[in-house]
Amino acid sequence: MGIIRKTLNTLILGGAGGVGSFAFWTRNSKFVPIAADDPIFSSAAYLRNNPNKNPQTKDLCVRKVELSKIKPQLLEKEGEGKLVEAFCAGVWGGIGYAYQRRYLEKKYRNSTTTAHQLWSTPELLSSSYDVGTQITDHFEVVSKTPSSIIVRCGDSPLKTGVRDSDGLFEMGVKINREEGVAEFRLKSIFYKGLGTATAPPMPSHVEFAHRLYTKLWMESAVRNVVM
Repeated sequence: MGIIRKTLNTLILGGAGGVGSFAFWTRNSKFVPIAADDPIFSSAAYLRNNPNKNPQTKDLCVRKVELSKIKPQLLEKEGEGKLVEAFCAGVWGGIGYAYQRRYLEKKYRNSTTTAHQLWSTPELLSSSYDVGTQITDHFEVVSKTPSSIIVRCGDSPLKTGVRDSDGLFEMGVKINREEGVAEFRLKSIFYKGLGTATAPPMPSHVEFAHRLYTKLWMESAVRNVVM
């Protein structure tokens, strides 16, 4: 929570125009309910790492962009493959993640255990985010399809077993050529992996801050796919 608060203070409260400008900038990013039968709840990563089916804190942020505004090279082939990779790259290589990336780099980057992970902005912007890719010692790609990339979060990817704090973060894209739009989706699922919990892992004020952070990531990521 500390890193989220510092990021928001730096990029929102400390920025020109403050909260009002942030609200206007992110006005097209909307939160919608996650279906109870969403495939993420039956994924191997979720079932393995939440063995006691503990309650989750979850949200889904959606942002639509006209296809005419998207870089043409990302739409040259059928499907969303190139577009979802660029969207994912925009999350990790964009301004929304910059403060957290620098914080984690100072704390965890080294020449032995984390040298294989993505750290620099050029690396983050150019990666294709294949399964197994590790990001700043805090995220690891656990699933990749033509329309979505899912990373595990909550702790270092070097800790492969069930964790006390765990979660999944999905970046997805759906192209609707009839409407002429691409729908970008950021889905978050957080839960306690170890032991048994009776309540979701985030209190309401932390969940509120996380949603602001998600909107920041969304707008930052969309900047990487538009002209």
